[in-house]
Amino acid sequence: MSTNRATVATMAVATGAVIANLYYAQPLEETLGRQFGVSTGAVGIVLTLIQVGYAVGLATLVPLGDLLERRRLLAVMLAGGVAGLAGMALAPSYAAFGAAAVLVGLTSVAAQIIVPFAAHIAGEGRQGRVVGTVMSGLLLGILLSRTVAGLVASALGWRAVFGLGAVVTAVVGVLLWVSLPKLAPTARMRYPALLGSVLSIVREEPALRLRIVYGALCFASFSVFWASAGFLLARAPYDWNDAQIGAFALLGAAGALVAKVAGRLADRGLARYATGAFLVAMAGSYALLGLGAHDVVALGAGVAVMDLGCQGVHISNQSLIYPLRPEARSRINTAYMTVYFVAGAVGTALSTVLYASYGWTGVSALGAALPAAATAVWLVEIGRRGAPAKAAPAADRRVPSRT
Repeated sequence: MSTNRATVATMAVATGAVIANLYYAQPLEETLGRQFGVSTGAVGIVLTLIQVGYAVGLATLVPLGDLLERRRLLAVMLAGGVAGLAGMALAPSYAAFGAAAVLVGLTSVAAQIIVPFAAHIAGEGRQGRVVGTVMSGLLLGILLSRTVAGLVASALGWRAVFGLGAVVTAVVGVLLWVSLPKLAPTARMRYPALLGSVLSIVREEPALRLRIVYGALCFASFSVFWASAGFLLARAPYDWNDAQIGAFALLGAAGALVAKVAGRLADRGLARYATGAFLVAMAGSYALLGLGAHDVVALGAGVAVMDLGCQGVHISNQSLIYPLRPEARSRINTAYMTVYFVAGAVGTALSTVLYASYGWTGVSALGAALPAAATAVWLVEIGRRGAPAKAAPAADRRVPSRT
């Protein structure tokens, strides 16, 4: 099965719009704290809860992509996302805001239904490229979410940010319904058995376990930086407003640009080689980010390199795990992305604690240690293999069905 460019572009835009819902609150940390009269720690809790909700959705909802018709599943999930965003926009209290944020996190896993959907309908030899394109949309959604949030909050107030998110989510839901094909489910089993099969796949696929480690450590590091960046930039020596903080996120565009490159490398069987380079880049970026406490040029350069490394590892990981079991891509994505975002939630929580106690030095030290640990694991992998072997094209793999 193959798909045309218009469909891939629609999926990329939709994925970016949906994932943006997770990040609108990040550049508004100081504003939300003042609005609701809560502390920095309380704001950090809600940011963490959004990611926890996302992780719960990954574990419980994404596997349904193998069991149910995916287009209909996406429609239901996006409707829930619209309701959650409307709740955040209209919240009368911080508790209500937090509860609506959890619903948004839970339903935003629709993005993780779209990505394996794209891999499924891509033609042979194009999976890496198609997934890279869709992931470029996702990454741009993450970046632009912070910029849009800052600009809209400055012009129309913070509530308008989440109202706009609700409208955009509704629009992309309609676009997906119109443009996506219907796909028959690939699994026939009861829901409890479906969830249990995720654990079985993890036990039986060592390559998946290894990629989970790389992804988790990198995204935890990514979250360590962004969870506290808003605090750093809102205070001396920067003293930036919401719009300036949001615009700063555009420096991470290198991550979106590298997604397509990583996808093409994967189609050529070079994902394992590329992983090591991306890990080293991410670990090294914190030398610049550490200096960024007082140097905006170093901070900006560090963000670009960090995003490049993190997203390069992520695309390489996806290109290697989706061909493992084509009939179970949603469940493979569940296993990988659940740990990925749990790690992100842990990184967010640790970052807010470290920033409160040790400032930007503590944040930078933790951020560097995580990809450095992943690099050490990659070196062990190379040592055991002799050299990272090229990944076989998906069409050449004779993987038995184990649903």
